[in-house]
Amino acid sequence: MSATEVSLIYDTVLILDFGSQYSHLITRRVREAGVYCELLPCTQKISELKFKPKGVIFSGSPYSVFAPDAPHVDHAVFDLGVPILGICYGLQEISTILGGEVAACAKREYGHATVHINRHPDHPFIDRLFNGLGDNMIAWMSHGDAVNKIPEGFRVIGYTDNSPFTAIASESRHLFGIQFHPEVTHTPNGAQLLKNFVLEICECKANWTMESFVEKEIERIRAIVGPTGQVVGAVSGGVDSTVAAKLMTEAIGDRFHAILVDNGVMRLNECQTVKKVLKDHLGINLEVVDSSDLFLGKLAGVTDPEKKRKIIGNTFIEVFEAEALKLNEKTASSGNSPIEFLLQGTLYPDVIESISFKGPSATIKSHHNVGGLLENMKLKLIEPLRELFKDEVRSLGKILNIDDELVWRHPFPGPGIAIRVLGEVTPAQVEIARQADHIYIEEIKKAGLYREIAQAYAALLPVRSVGVMGDQRTYEQVIALRAVESSDFMTADWYPMPVDVLKRISNRIINEVKGVNRVVYDVSSKPPATIEWE
Repeated sequence: MSATEVSLIYDTVLILDFGSQYSHLITRRVREAGVYCELLPCTQKISELKFKPKGVIFSGSPYSVFAPDAPHVDHAVFDLGVPILGICYGLQEISTILGGEVAACAKREYGHATVHINRHPDHPFIDRLFNGLGDNMIAWMSHGDAVNKIPEGFRVIGYTDNSPFTAIASESRHLFGIQFHPEVTHTPNGAQLLKNFVLEICECKANWTMESFVEKEIERIRAIVGPTGQVVGAVSGGVDSTVAAKLMTEAIGDRFHAILVDNGVMRLNECQTVKKVLKDHLGINLEVVDSSDLFLGKLAGVTDPEKKRKIIGNTFIEVFEAEALKLNEKTASSGNSPIEFLLQGTLYPDVIESISFKGPSATIKSHHNVGGLLENMKLKLIEPLRELFKDEVRSLGKILNIDDELVWRHPFPGPGIAIRVLGEVTPAQVEIARQADHIYIEEIKKAGLYREIAQAYAALLPVRSVGVMGDQRTYEQVIALRAVESSDFMTADWYPMPVDVLKRISNRIINEVKGVNRVVYDVSSKPPATIEWE
């Protein structure tokens, strides 16, 4: 379902991104309140919006609002006549535009602060923002500039010892601004504040649930595909593609043709396992296509990760279009329509990371199911999960009666082991990474840690190290183990793997995987690192 289509069904809050690393967290908190929201760049032209939001939130930003290259909002947003909440830079943007003043602080304010809340009994509407939060709240500050003069018609609704204008509001215009970040967990009651804004101030209906989503999405798919239309779709065995495939099967039955492409860079025994689960247990109409030679041939000599992703994304589409032609020949006499649609399990974080915003939310890496599509692709895309975060997809999977083991399976990237073999992708290198990864995941499961970890994998590094095995000198390759904790995969912390578990994993990999004599553990968080190495 597209963002526009969702916005026409549910009350929607528009979040305008000024380049903050926390913008996606605002989205998560609003959805946790049961309200759908859409994240767009702050440069969005209001006249080009395909929906009218119930409210708008301005994110923070690494810029100074008065800097020459600072991002700014389309002033038409103030003509929408809906409540607006400015967070940090967003507060400063509102203040600057409406006649206030912002200046650099003598000292950057970073960390926790106590916000003292001003109540206004004669103006209960503006008090709604802090409903249920007492007279003081702990908040997370991260700013080098501050408002030193508020616009005319605004009242102070919160202050700290360092800032007299920490929170301001205009009752007549339904405008609010706060200098702190309610979206981060460092602000303990921040989620409640955002909930107050979307439910009590914007008066949104809290009806964004996966139960309601699945019903509406099945109806939408049936309307788009029609009574005889057919869809082809990629499956990998991961939760995203499986949920998308099951949803499509619920909507149109065997007119959905799932295709599992063996691209030569899958996990150990992946194709056999996926076929058993999807076809036998979930009743999904599935075919397995062996295209490993095609993929590996195109990847030969390629070392740049973006080129790998583009090659794999484009080759996927080529394979699907070829398979669609074959399926059309098979069904030509059955009265069914030709295959027109391609299902993909694109998620919202994929979309966010593949769109360039003004500011640091620039393209980090393209996703094969967002940025790797052929320009002349003949099939029309259907992406039912495009507006969902990973935890929402898992909730959807449970509603569709998909087993917990699959619902909670760690993500596996579309480019597969190709981006976990750093450097050139060869069959020999893929096999080393595949065997190491299998041992790694097996030991994590044995230790009962799998569900604690959001994603784990083994990467083969393009370096060799000296070692000693059997009293002989070795000069072999290095495996890097990666494991992270994350709720939405937009940010992640490295997982503190128990030393005894790491010891077992390292011993097994070095002893059982030929060509490896060293294992290292990645202790980088996202940001600044990404979850995948490439």
